[in-house]
Amino acid sequence: MTAVRPAPPPSTSSAGAPATGPAPRRVRPPRWLDLRLLLGVLLVLGSVLLGARVVGAADATVPVWAAAADLAAGTELDADDLIAVDVRLDGAADAYLSTSTRPAGRTLARAVRAGELVPGSVLEEAAGLVQVALPVQAGYVPPGLRRGGLVDVYAVADPAVGATAATGGTVTPVVLRAPVQALSGRTDGVLSTPTTTVQVVVAVAEDEAAAVLAAIGGRPLVVVVHDSVERDADALGRAPAATGPTG
Repeated sequence: MTAVRPAPPPSTSSAGAPATGPAPRRVRPPRWLDLRLLLGVLLVLGSVLLGARVVGAADATVPVWAAAADLAAGTELDADDLIAVDVRLDGAADAYLSTSTRPAGRTLARAVRAGELVPGSVLEEAAGLVQVALPVQAGYVPPGLRRGGLVDVYAVADPAVGATAATGGTVTPVVLRAPVQALSGRTDGVLSTPTTTVQVVVAVAEDEAAAVLAAIGGRPLVVVVHDSVERDADALGRAPAATGPTG
């Protein structure tokens, strides 16, 4: 028969007190002024400020005027010829017309294309130019005729009179490569007829206005529209010197 041994007594310290384990470490709540937390917040704020500065510098645009359509040299500007655009020009902003300026009434020294930023150097005063209104039958006005375009205007022989030396032959140029300043009287649709008179206003040199009117001589006029608004600098409003037949 196996003998049952009694359980050993609990161990005791040398002083006779029972032995205990290590004391549990108490977890302290985080403090708001913790150094690592402050460093993290500063890093986040620095990144946000740096990103905002980079984005702001990339979007440093200025509002300037651009041409709303192709405009020939000699065109006297009005408000509808220009549109405001925001562009980034860096140090070149002063070379272009700011939207704070009002260039209406000034004349273009050279042609500008649709969407082109308008440099301040292309504006000049309309000195020595006058506007002449030419009555043209609607049947002789091309559909592409518009303000700011470049046109030739010819006087043709009136069939009721016939081509004679007094009328300058069959076809006589009235103005060559002149900018169109305004149009009025043109209608579209069923109300438009070939005999409707369209008033085409062109700019000519002041000392040549009388020659332009004399070249018309009461005859019907035909308008020819150029595809390009570019022209020679000395071609503005030049009336023909010859009045004979053009062949």
